[in-house]
Amino acid sequence: MSERRYFGTDGIRGLVGQYPITPKFVMKLGYAAGRVLAAQGTKKVLIGKDTRISGYMLESALEAGLSAAGIDVGLLGPMPTPAIAYLTKTFRAEAGIVISASHNPYYDNGIKFFCQNGQKLPDDVELAIEAELDKDMGCVESAHLGKVTRIADAAGRYIEFCKSNFPSHYSLKGMKIVVDCAHGATYHIAPSVFRELGAEVIEIGTSPNGTNINHECGATSMAAISAAVIEHQADLGIALDGDGDRLMMVDHTGYVMDGDESVYVIACNDLKNGKIDGGVVGTLMSNMGLELALADLDVPFARSKVGDRYVMEMLKQKGWKLGAENSGHVINLNHTSTGDGIIAALNVLTAVCNTGKTLFELRQGMKKLPQILVNVRFSGNSDPLIDRDVVAAVNKVNEILTGRGRVLLRKSGTEPLIRVMVEGPEHHEVTGLAHEIAEAVKQAF
Repeated sequence: MSERRYFGTDGIRGLVGQYPITPKFVMKLGYAAGRVLAAQGTKKVLIGKDTRISGYMLESALEAGLSAAGIDVGLLGPMPTPAIAYLTKTFRAEAGIVISASHNPYYDNGIKFFCQNGQKLPDDVELAIEAELDKDMGCVESAHLGKVTRIADAAGRYIEFCKSNFPSHYSLKGMKIVVDCAHGATYHIAPSVFRELGAEVIEIGTSPNGTNINHECGATSMAAISAAVIEHQADLGIALDGDGDRLMMVDHTGYVMDGDESVYVIACNDLKNGKIDGGVVGTLMSNMGLELALADLDVPFARSKVGDRYVMEMLKQKGWKLGAENSGHVINLNHTSTGDGIIAALNVLTAVCNTGKTLFELRQGMKKLPQILVNVRFSGNSDPLIDRDVVAAVNKVNEILTGRGRVLLRKSGTEPLIRVMVEGPEHHEVTGLAHEIAEAVKQAF
């Protein structure tokens, strides 16, 4: 298979104003996508975005390119990524396009796609779009230009879909929940979902201004919600990232639960109700504690490459339904076609209601091993992963941790970072070993 030049593990992403996140490129991308994705069928594509100020500019550029290809466009406005996946299916659109850089700061943005079934594009379709980008941009005859409409009830449709995934015989009445929307795409949706199911909701991160998305809030910055749960004596906290596909939770003690622990709670509840279908897919970054806890339940576990698209691929290969990344992407194919932070939270809350236990109690069956992640920023064309001194440092640590832990080095798919992960039984030991490898990576430039 040819190497992709623009598409990373989560679409096309970069700094706004720098190639390829420029109006000119994005307009041509819209045209290329229109030619590949919607040349047949309904010739209709939906566009949604998060709350970044650059979303207005990129939305207009995509709209122009798609229209020039003869594609009708439905504008959803600010909507969570998984909502766009859902609405693409329900509107029978040929594709859904998301303008978002997920958990990144406001000055980044990106474009990602969903096909008709609400799942991310396969590699061959992305390659076809890249091939079309190499051609000159054209324009259909005026009579065949695409039309643009705004879908006014998109948020209401998605709210009802989310609520339908919570058992009707349960209620959240009497439960106090802090909900942090990261000033992102769920700001006008997530609080309503939990409130309409009966919970008392304390909102934070629900005042987007175009530049505060993910800033010291949301699933990538948990201090605010952890403090708020304790301050308000809440039962739990739900933190979403800027585009709503990641979930992190907080129990009543302020303890932060990641995607590994959330999927463990969901798997336990599914097993209790006889609904576990096969096993659970994690990634190379999933904590070994999840693997051990599932083994105690005789639930199979498999690791994919890092990235929710690869979790999805392995779920399909094995015919399983449940998978997650420790960063908070939880995929439950019994409920959705992609990772969805709100739905995942409702799956965890279903376990709370079904067992009558607190989140604190439900997570006790899984004991996480200390896992230290150090990010090292790099630039240029060098590959630190094959540097002789880096390889030697990794081999040394692997020898030290033989039978007790593991080491993983990988390039981020969304940022210019080398991620150094060391996992083992003792926190102080793995911290020192992770920084030892990170220092070798830094010296490789």
